[in-house]
Amino acid sequence: MLGRSIEERPSIVAAGTEIGHWEVDTLVSRRQGREAVIFTTVEKVLRKFIAIRIPGRTRSGIEVAMTKMREEFGDENFSKFFKRMTADNGPEFETFSQYEQLGTKIYFTHPYSSWERPQNERHNDLLRDYIPKGTSIERYSGEDVLSIADELNQRPRRILGYHIPAELFDHFLDEVYAIKKYS
Repeated sequence: MLGRSIEERPSIVAAGTEIGHWEVDTLVSRRQGREAVIFTTVEKVLRKFIAIRIPGRTRSGIEVAMTKMREEFGDENFSKFFKRMTADNGPEFETFSQYEQLGTKIYFTHPYSSWERPQNERHNDLLRDYIPKGTSIERYSGEDVLSIADELNQRPRRILGYHIPAELFDHFLDEVYAIKKYS
């Protein structure tokens, strides 16, 4: 285990009643060679999906993705948006626990237990509609990957009362920034 076990994760995460809990993974299209992969993360309640093309399935690739997310949300607010993150035990997540310094709690699933991150696995399957298995991710730019994620975030979801994740996440962003503004 690379860090704190999913067994230590508070039950509120699984209950799906509090916003700010994310599942993370990397999407690999070709096993051979060192090529680009996609870092994916999905918020468990709002189903907001983030996909970032990174240079490889490595610790440094994860650092690239996390740097982009830190730039987007800011270190000061990072733990308000990302309260808890759950990853698998892939070698690329070897140093992922370092992001606890931002106030985010990091948890790791049991080995070979992708079912412990069901929303992320589901969203990775949706991403496969655009980037089929075996297709090199090198063919897609970072902008292409962001565009695909944006399109997925515009799909109404039955579980969300037919609202769209992007709209709901925007409301959440407004709430967090309003709290900061008035506190």
